Amino acid sequence: MQGSPLLKDLQNEAIHLLGLNRPQLVHWLTSIGQSAYRATQLLQWIHQRGVIQFEEMTNLNKSFRTYLKDHTKISPPLLLRDEKSHDGTRKWVFQLEDKNAIETVFIPEEGRGTLCISSQVGCTLNCTFCRTGKEGFNRNLSTAEIIGQVWQAKQILKKTSHEKITNIVFMGMGEPLYNLEHVVAAILLLRDDYAYGFSKRKVTVSTAGVVPGMEKLKALSDCSLAVSLHAPSNILRNQLVPLNKKYPLEKLMDVCRNYFPPRSRRKVLFEYVMLQGVNDEPKTAIQLAALLKDIPSKVNLIPFNPFPNSGYQRSSSEHIEQFKSLLHQNGLRVLVRKTRGEDIQAACGQLVGEVHDRTRRHLLLKKIPDQC
Repeated sequence: MQGSPLLKDLQNEAIHLLGLNRPQLVHWLTSIGQSAYRATQLLQWIHQRGVIQFEEMTNLNKSFRTYLKDHTKISPPLLLRDEKSHDGTRKWVFQLEDKNAIETVFIPEEGRGTLCISSQVGCTLNCTFCRTGKEGFNRNLSTAEIIGQVWQAKQILKKTSHEKITNIVFMGMGEPLYNLEHVVAAILLLRDDYAYGFSKRKVTVSTAGVVPGMEKLKALSDCSLAVSLHAPSNILRNQLVPLNKKYPLEKLMDVCRNYFPPRSRRKVLFEYVMLQGVNDEPKTAIQLAALLKDIPSKVNLIPFNPFPNSGYQRSSSEHIEQFKSLLHQNGLRVLVRKTRGEDIQAACGQLVGEVHDRTRRHLLLKKIPDQC
């Protein structure tokens, strides 16, 4: 892959083993005269056993361990804060080497544990109902920084609870398809049986509708797909998701319609945040049903999670149930997402981290009076 750590001069920068998937490891190992089977050994030590000290990797000979110590590194992001909600949700704030900080959320349920990971420091998209975008943007995360969240979460849970990660969702900070190279490289690690071993249905990438990125992701990975939809018309979606002006619903739906093979029975998950008086009216539900009528889909209705200066309010429970009922009546499969972690600002659309904002968007937000 272009931009891979493999292409960097070892004399100038140590290779970060935490971010190398199997093909990259094999390429690098053979280039330094090592056997390809060492890739499996390294994957097992780092990702399955959580070992990052080379002297503890006892099935590697001493000379190779010395080489690893001199030419490579394994440095997960630093845990700054560990916050736990009354409902069991946990939010971890991780500091990166450049002092930016990102947020990762673990949502435990009966028989299931979902880890929501970030792909960027901040977000470029500026969706009007999402606090992450309001805080600005700094950069993409490397593969090592993406996987580092999973590595740290696994180690923390092992030490502090009996809960396990069963599902990975790229629904944290950032637009994953604007960091496609590193996201796909991370997915290869998440799917590798000697690393994390997640099935294709247990890894979900969420996008606001970056159409070219969706087409590339489809060609490169068979993971699950979620689309942040939030409106059934271009006029309304242009207001809520400015990206829609570049990739309108006609283009987005064309990709979604044929995203999975017809016989696979797999469906695109459409996320729809419920905003009072904005997109929660009965006529809007009918429009949404018409938009999705020929697309293998399921709809996830998300109660809006308030934040200062958003200008929006959450739809009432009655409105949400009415909206859900209308979608059901029109043949759609619908779920209402239970709000989790709201008391620790870990709910959908609330993640902010500590971003060294290059867009200065956060400064503009502070000038707007609080409308909540």
